[in-house]
Amino acid sequence: MSIHISAKNGEIARIVLIAGDPLRAKHIAENFLEDSKLVSSTRNAFYYTGTYKGTPVTIGASGMGCPSIGIYSYELFNEYNVECIIRIGTAGAYFETSKVYDVINVDRAFSESTYAKCAFDIDEDNIQHQGKAFEIINKTAKTLNIPISKGAIHSSDVFYRKDTAVPKIAIDNNCSAVEMESFTLFFNAKYLNKMAATIVTISDIIPTHEGMSADQRERSLETMYNLALESVVEIGKIV
Repeated sequence: MSIHISAKNGEIARIVLIAGDPLRAKHIAENFLEDSKLVSSTRNAFYYTGTYKGTPVTIGASGMGCPSIGIYSYELFNEYNVECIIRIGTAGAYFETSKVYDVINVDRAFSESTYAKCAFDIDEDNIQHQGKAFEIINKTAKTLNIPISKGAIHSSDVFYRKDTAVPKIAIDNNCSAVEMESFTLFFNAKYLNKMAATIVTISDIIPTHEGMSADQRERSLETMYNLALESVVEIGKIV
């Protein structure tokens, strides 16, 4: 058991899918996994472990933002010997060229966050995905004929901004969308020599205010779920 996850040793799989919303984790576990078992509900951050096509996998919640996923991903890597975490989340598109339900496999995360500096004394504003999961996701998407884009994302510490213009860090680095977690996940994985990737579905088009409802964010992201779980089967062959 860790401070924030109450699962016992052996109850967390070596591959974890992590979502911000605990109800999204619950929905996936109940509808996509076989023999799923709730192994932790501390702070209502639900973690379920089961199998997908015979591959053990845990699905859990990270909460929102770099500090929150920083805690959960670090404890999963460090206390439960998790080898790979894939974030399955939503993101807001900065430009009208994106569409709601577009799927992005994140290559690199840029952020103004001080997480890496404070945690590991690494003074950098960007980091790449870690390990082989990114390429496995790309290959799986091609096999399944799932259209995805690959590129940089802005991991912001700020949800509400006074200035609605696209932040400079996103413009300078061709970040098509914004979320709040990948930067920290990737740095934890790098520091602990683990594997990490992020798949996000566009839930909002920021300039047009088009977006999903809360229920759709929880239940209508099956393309991303399918891609992530099929990738887990392939990753399970190497971890």
